[in-house]
Amino acid sequence: MELRQLRYFVRVVELGSISRAALDLDLVQSALSQQITRLEGELSTRLLQRSPQGVTPTEAGVAFFREAQLTLRHAEQAIRAAQQARLSGTVSVGLAPTTAAVLGLPLMQAMRERYPDVRLHMVESLSGHLSVMLNARQLDLAVLFDLPMAGGQSLQSARRWSVLPLIEEDIFLISARSHRAQKSPQSLRMSQLCDEPLILPTGPHGLRSGLNVAFARAKVDPRVVMEMDSLAMLMDAVGAGLGSTLQPWSAVARIPGAAERFGMARISDHQVRRVNFLCGLSEDELSPAALATRVVLADCVRTLVRSGVWLGASLSAPSPNSEAES
Repeated sequence: MELRQLRYFVRVVELGSISRAALDLDLVQSALSQQITRLEGELSTRLLQRSPQGVTPTEAGVAFFREAQLTLRHAEQAIRAAQQARLSGTVSVGLAPTTAAVLGLPLMQAMRERYPDVRLHMVESLSGHLSVMLNARQLDLAVLFDLPMAGGQSLQSARRWSVLPLIEEDIFLISARSHRAQKSPQSLRMSQLCDEPLILPTGPHGLRSGLNVAFARAKVDPRVVMEMDSLAMLMDAVGAGLGSTLQPWSAVARIPGAAERFGMARISDHQVRRVNFLCGLSEDELSPAALATRVVLADCVRTLVRSGVWLGASLSAPSPNSEAES
């Protein structure tokens, strides 16, 4: 199979006619028909349904058309990269607010230093929203939480994601120091939170689903006084003494003077941790620029954890070849 055959097939489908495609490609119609027939023979399946009105792709043809478009796009990017002698292209990366607070700027700085011609498109949103965007191919890469349940859907329903475990984060009870009667202990168990007024993200959020499981294991009915899906508003409410929250340290990473404003007690139950996964489209769908960005992102995470900048986080066991397919 040759790239030119893919180009011919894609143009035929786009124009809905072999004759019009032949004119557009400056080919003899019979030669183009022979190339399409040869392609169908190599694949042992019918790709086009022919009629007096033109051609339409079969079900197999639609599937092949989408993948052929991706292949041609990646080939063009590879050609441009070789011609320019530097990697280029656009890569979309999704980060949750807590993750972006720690990782966002270091990732942008590392990419600017290592791949100055790669343009980053950074998206900050909740983990569940990011998983939907990844499935819709609106993102190339995203850091998501607590798989196999990502944003209310199982990992198996995702369309061929590549999945790399990144880090595990401790969860802390975070309260305003000025509104707490006594000094926060260094650690607590979930069973000690029965009467604690809590401000938490809503159910579909990746962190909340994990907390619900932890509460159930501890046989605790949490006293949730507010629910918010904005990290900034949630921490404003905690800072005002309206309640405490359960979050990783990264929730306060952007807040000036956080150590003086908030008391933090680590939840000591061993199963109460937030797992971060670097998820992306499958490797055959990621562009060279996206593959390079994935490596840089993982390197940044390792550096932040090992240097002690990312507090309460530990590296997950690596499995770079892990891939899920529906």
